[in-house]
Amino acid sequence: MRIAEALERLAPPPAADPDFTAAAGFVWRAQPEALVPVRQINRIDLPLLKGIDRARDTLLANTRQFAAGLPANNALLWGARGMGKSSLVKAAHGALLEEFPRLKLVEIQREDLPSIGRLLAYLRRAPERFILFCDDLSFTQDDAHYKSLKAVLDGGIEGRPDNVVLYATSNRRHLMPRDMIENERSTAINPAEAVEEKVSLSDRFGLWLGFHPTDQDTFLAIIAGYCAAYGVDVPEEELRAEAIEWQATRGARSGRVAWQFFTDLAGRKGVSLG
Repeated sequence: MRIAEALERLAPPPAADPDFTAAAGFVWRAQPEALVPVRQINRIDLPLLKGIDRARDTLLANTRQFAAGLPANNALLWGARGMGKSSLVKAAHGALLEEFPRLKLVEIQREDLPSIGRLLAYLRRAPERFILFCDDLSFTQDDAHYKSLKAVLDGGIEGRPDNVVLYATSNRRHLMPRDMIENERSTAINPAEAVEEKVSLSDRFGLWLGFHPTDQDTFLAIIAGYCAAYGVDVPEEELRAEAIEWQATRGARSGRVAWQFFTDLAGRKGVSLG
């Protein structure tokens, strides 16, 4: 009896179900276990995302189906850095909030994936619908976190909760580096089966949305869109020259580089982005 009482004192009490009416977005913390409300989600409006029209329309349609209680797929957004993968997930959620106010965005960090079963238990009991969002997802050698991810993608005997869909972003289509795949193939007794479990993880996403480096015209259109949205008035030739010089010094053209240039431009012009 004394031992049982001592164990009860040591064990943390079960956490109360979160108040999902507190915010539109939440961040999952595994230690200590909590769903932390995010009062103001850091995102930009959907129309400002240029050069990713197909991915935008596909993800928005899938999200609308899910929010309406219809079948929808888990989605893997993969490809070039800075091309709006995570921005699209947050923007799609924001675009549908007025139509579906009970649609919630829940972010989970890759390192917290082993606790995903406990998170799903909270979400399964709630009447809201949840986009479970894992940003910059990838795995390295001897990383077993991908096994926890199968709880969402395959669901085990319980199945994935009907009110949960997973959106993940990654720079890698197969969620692991190519040299790691090739190394495991070269040293395996059966190369065809050696990496099947890890490589096939990405196959469990019903939607694959690819993001590729943008061209110069799209890069300039992104910046022009920001200028129009935030009221930054700059002559077209001046804007073009400065934007091209900026991307040349960075050695890249992407949505992220466009936003960084615009942030600098707005600061020089005395325009607040708040």
